[in-house]
Amino acid sequence: MAEKNSSVKTMKDLVAGTAGGIMQVLVGQPFDIVKVRMQTAPQGTYSGMIHCAGGILKNEGPLAFYKGTVSPLMGIGACVSIQFGALEYTKRVFTQMNIRVGKGGADGKELSAGQLVVAGSLAGIANSVVSGPVEHIRIRLQIQATDNKIYSGPGDAVRKIMKQHGIAGLYKGQVATLAREAVGYGAYFWAYEKLMQRELRNGVKREDVSPFKAVLFGAAAGYALWAWIYPIDMIKSRMQTDGFSAADGRKYKSTLDCVRTVWRTEGISAFTRGLGPTLIRSPFANGATFLGYELASRALEHL
Repeated sequence: MAEKNSSVKTMKDLVAGTAGGIMQVLVGQPFDIVKVRMQTAPQGTYSGMIHCAGGILKNEGPLAFYKGTVSPLMGIGACVSIQFGALEYTKRVFTQMNIRVGKGGADGKELSAGQLVVAGSLAGIANSVVSGPVEHIRIRLQIQATDNKIYSGPGDAVRKIMKQHGIAGLYKGQVATLAREAVGYGAYFWAYEKLMQRELRNGVKREDVSPFKAVLFGAAAGYALWAWIYPIDMIKSRMQTDGFSAADGRKYKSTLDCVRTVWRTEGISAFTRGLGPTLIRSPFANGATFLGYELASRALEHL
């Protein structure tokens, strides 16, 4: 019976996570394409975020801000679903450990900072299996010119990359992705859950925490994530837009070579290029993610 209940809870976490992921994409996609263009364009292409966004609007039209959305809408939904599924499962494991040793309050649910970081990092690592190829495909679609498309859509991109470069081609940039997810989601879920714990100490039940506070806590968690990972994310974007071989213009031999080359040729400022749209996007996208998750979780509890 306990095993069945655990499976049901995991399924509910996965469904609620999917709802959060869809919200994240719909809110954050326009900001994300500006970020990626700024991260991957040659130095001096854009004078700033407004210049980049204005160029996209003028040259490609308003729908360009949702270029490559089908891939993340399906993929990020799956990614966030995996994140929350892994997170909540690990939290339950830690809760049982706390109960056995008499920690974490009467019900063992008040996890320590270390437990939350580990749970978040494991969630990020689990998520990276899907997020790596999903973001690779999304970025390839985001950077291609409207009048000179290499790929007609996400399915076409997957087929062509798999045919020419195999599974390794699909997982290009995975080292940077793993580093980003492990570090970032450790900070992300630590920040959110600690803020939620502070609320629960006042005698409020989790399902009674206001949606506004879920958005506010999610926004804070988003800033915690990006404070730790932005340079790693820039390297990931460079790796995922680089050529697959010397014949098609590969610039970087490895993730480490990418870091060294960018540092040597563009300086430290390159590691924060595109940060503006990320900081604007973060509170909206991450607030929407946790709002979607919390509301879906509460609705599923009544099923």
